[in-house]
Amino acid sequence: MATSDRIRKLVTDNEIVVFMKGDPAAPKCGFSAGVVKVLDALERPYIGIDVLDDPFLREGIKEYSDWPTLPQVYVRGEFIGGCDIVRDMYASGELQALLAGANA
Repeated sequence: MATSDRIRKLVTDNEIVVFMKGDPAAPKCGFSAGVVKVLDALERPYIGIDVLDDPFLREGIKEYSDWPTLPQVYVRGEFIGGCDIVRDMYASGELQALLAGANA
């Protein structure tokens, strides 16, 4: 399966997906840890994908989203952003509204 197909399947089969360095139990960069902190505070299940384990995935996710940095958060198949965007959305309540199904 092509890397872009793997990514598409992951983001469409799961409500919340974060492509990150490390995993939710042991993030390997501060930005990934910041996203995990926000997502854990939401108390919603999410999938954490460690891109350090797969160089094709690490580069493929950047091409898929046209976003150069990690982590990357997807909600219901849609790219939301990285650490700063997710933190800002959480602080404003926009992320909670998005997860509740409301228009943010």
